[in-house]
Amino acid sequence: MKEQGRSYRNMSGKCAFFQCFDSNRKDRGVNWMEKITGVTKDSAGAAAALKAMEEGAHVKVKGAVHSVRRMGEITFLILRRRDGLLQLVCEEGKTKEGYREVREGDTLKAEGTIRKEERSPGGLEIVTEEVTKLSESKKAFPLPVSRKKLNTSLEAKLSVRPLSLRNLRERAKFKIQEGICRAFREYLFQNGFTEIHTPKIGAKGAEGGANLFRLDYFHKKAVLEQSPQLYKQMMVGVFDRVFETGPVFRAEKHNTKRHLNEYTSLDLEMGYIDDFTDVMEVETGFLQYMTRLLEQEYRPWLDLLGARLPKTDEIPSVRFDEAKQLVAEVYQRPMRAPYDLEPEEEELIGRYFKETYGADFVFVTHYPSRKRPFYAMDDPADPKVTLSFDLLFRGLEVTTGGQRIHDYDKLTAKIGEKKMTTEGLEDYLSAFLYGMPPHGGLGIGLERLTMQLLGEENIRETCLFPRDLKRLEP
Repeated sequence: MKEQGRSYRNMSGKCAFFQCFDSNRKDRGVNWMEKITGVTKDSAGAAAALKAMEEGAHVKVKGAVHSVRRMGEITFLILRRRDGLLQLVCEEGKTKEGYREVREGDTLKAEGTIRKEERSPGGLEIVTEEVTKLSESKKAFPLPVSRKKLNTSLEAKLSVRPLSLRNLRERAKFKIQEGICRAFREYLFQNGFTEIHTPKIGAKGAEGGANLFRLDYFHKKAVLEQSPQLYKQMMVGVFDRVFETGPVFRAEKHNTKRHLNEYTSLDLEMGYIDDFTDVMEVETGFLQYMTRLLEQEYRPWLDLLGARLPKTDEIPSVRFDEAKQLVAEVYQRPMRAPYDLEPEEEELIGRYFKETYGADFVFVTHYPSRKRPFYAMDDPADPKVTLSFDLLFRGLEVTTGGQRIHDYDKLTAKIGEKKMTTEGLEDYLSAFLYGMPPHGGLGIGLERLTMQLLGEENIRETCLFPRDLKRLEP
């Protein structure tokens, strides 16, 4: 290496430039070195910080123009920011020219003074001295995103999803969804779980069957994973308790209001359980933590959507066969689908437990072995049923879980009983060959849980960019 600032030959023989950081050099004439501390200021001016300031304080704020109201010599610019709306007051002769050309969708930087005003969003407004455009909207919006509610079809909203989500109500749905995910993570961290991230391309699906997206993987057969089930079971042998939030894929040709072909699953698996009710206890604890967190930190978004938090202090449970019998007797409904619950039955079970016990959730346990995956543990007292459960939330299944087979011989025997092949399962089975603790787990459909919490009728309302039979865009 030669002197500072001169070129040198690197190992490849190419010419490069090397600059030493010399703290004694003061004569460069430029700020030649900056220290990155990892701490940044909120230059946009958070709402809470603005509210805490005294009237007349001088501030700088940034945001996107949500709506414009021109009233003679005064123009009101409503900015949309991550924490809500902020009103700017631009007055002729007091605000520098430029604000008159502002339109919906422009992004701005504004300077002015705070004025308390109860009628304004957040109880204050900025009396603006200067407005500077940061970017311009080139076209008029195809939807009235500034309205309180988008009175348009779901299809219209989905076709311009990046724009429709700028509506405050549409955006609020995903703030609530953030709170659900945050609660899931926080509660499990507090209870000794380790977060993992598993592959979404695999050699074999967790549940088999025809509902697999198959693909060519460098001239090998592969699938998009139906769930992280096999991986999270293997990781129980490593960490005892694990969880993951991530996408799962189902090639089901459904066209219903409750199904997606790609959805987000909140998964957990826990070792050294006494029985499957330990898993149910953990889910109950998560739901209790979730409702407390949403109440404490997400109340503005809940109020905007008119959402009602569910009752979670106690969650009743009922066996599968008893639930079907109950629905048949109470609602004079013929018993069909002996090995599963039909959507109408789920709805009626939820209705019965709401009317009888005031319960928003109900566990349905001991599903038939015929309808559960190969890894589900059979009940020793009755091998025709499994030590498993679904959780119904306001009449819709949002969770499937239960105890898993942890004995290698029993697991391979169950695979044989279901006439499955072990091809592609070799690595999974090897974990059991070398010993695994008794364990169980669950998977929660995030979009379904959000849909039921918010009282939406279609799961696509609570998915940012839904994927179904017809939709691959945006």
